[in-house]
Amino acid sequence: MKIKYPFFPTQRKYGTFSLIAGVSLFSMTQILLAADNRASTPTALPTLTPQVPLEVTSTKNPPTLDSLQHDFDVFSWQSFIALNWPANADGTPNTGVTIGQATNSPVVWESYRESRDIFLPGGAPPAPWGQESPLPPVCKNIDAKHLPPGTMHLTQVGKTPNVLDESGEPFKTGPLIDQNGQYARFAILTNEQMFDYIDTNKLYSKRGQKAFDANANFPSSDTKNNQVGSIMIKTSWVKMGGKFDPAKFYTTYALVYDNPAEEPGVKPSCVLTQVGLVGFHIAHKTASEPQWVWSTFEHVNNAPTAGQKPTLPAYNFFDATCTSCKVNEPPPRPWNPGTAYTKPTQIERVIAITPDAQQLNAAYHQALAAVSADSVWLNYELVSTQWPTNATSKTDPTGVPAPSFLANTTLESYIQGHVKQTSSSCMACHNNATTTTGSFSDFTYLLQRAQ
Repeated sequence: MKIKYPFFPTQRKYGTFSLIAGVSLFSMTQILLAADNRASTPTALPTLTPQVPLEVTSTKNPPTLDSLQHDFDVFSWQSFIALNWPANADGTPNTGVTIGQATNSPVVWESYRESRDIFLPGGAPPAPWGQESPLPPVCKNIDAKHLPPGTMHLTQVGKTPNVLDESGEPFKTGPLIDQNGQYARFAILTNEQMFDYIDTNKLYSKRGQKAFDANANFPSSDTKNNQVGSIMIKTSWVKMGGKFDPAKFYTTYALVYDNPAEEPGVKPSCVLTQVGLVGFHIAHKTASEPQWVWSTFEHVNNAPTAGQKPTLPAYNFFDATCTSCKVNEPPPRPWNPGTAYTKPTQIERVIAITPDAQQLNAAYHQALAAVSADSVWLNYELVSTQWPTNATSKTDPTGVPAPSFLANTTLESYIQGHVKQTSSSCMACHNNATTTTGSFSDFTYLLQRAQ
């Protein structure tokens, strides 16, 4: 069986099925879903396992575009469950419990290395994997020996060079202000495979990147040796209290600090604060997807969908009573996370979560509820997964992604939409990422942080 889309010459094969796709894959997906509503409702609850999946398993023969999207979405949920599994002290999954049973204990991904502990001032080498990184100077009065387990370091408040930046992504951006009038905080982390590649090749410094003098090529998954590929995680957080009930979030403690060197007018500050997870983005490099698999999850209360009537009494980043609030617009400057109160930003989801993804979310919520009826993970949902339909394309280095656009309302708040080169697309954006020497950095902007 073949499905052919006219004028799209690129092709990727899954078994006996040839998928020919191109720039309108997202719209074609919607057409197929509407015309052929064959998304199956699971007859059994999904299995919850601490094993991070290595590759995507195709469940339909021959597969279709929508069946493959479903398979990639299952891969995303499997990854989310495994990465948020309760962890032992060394970061390995605690197989003595199931996700949801050890409420707010450190989870697997929290043992990953935060980007700001990799790319240090002066290009200094990072601490070896498994060793604690020193606290930032602004936190010198904090007693590191008595911090709660899994304490994070959170300083980033936006994706722009002027505001505690994490990358050089060329899009409209700015800080995100929650309904308490507080700045959301962000962090980027890498797993051990990704960290080791940076460390071994000395890509943590400009000098090391110059000596490396090649395109980056992070390790991918290895099914033969049961080895997980490089994983990069982006997280977004809000401070607990006020309008936010900690029981409704996965929470941890974080050293929330403001760095005056990164934004004029910001005063140095470091406070130990309870924060709740509102956004979770996974990029996983697999052997079959060298453009990485991009999975994005959100708190269910983040924002309503544009064009739909708000259904919740309150949202994390939307106020239904504010008729004059500009939607999906960054707050006006000056930006200062030390300000006691900033007018909240008004966020709506531009591209709705598909019916199939909604069904899959419901299935995993059922599985999570079967373990713990009040599991905090019931408050998180998959938005979608972006994947390459033609990973070996000779004309499109992004692999002809499906869907064409993908955005997390907390991480790409102001660049949601359907406009090429303007709206958020993980692969299209990250395909532009380079090292400090201009070499291809393998779909990550992290290497630009090297000093």
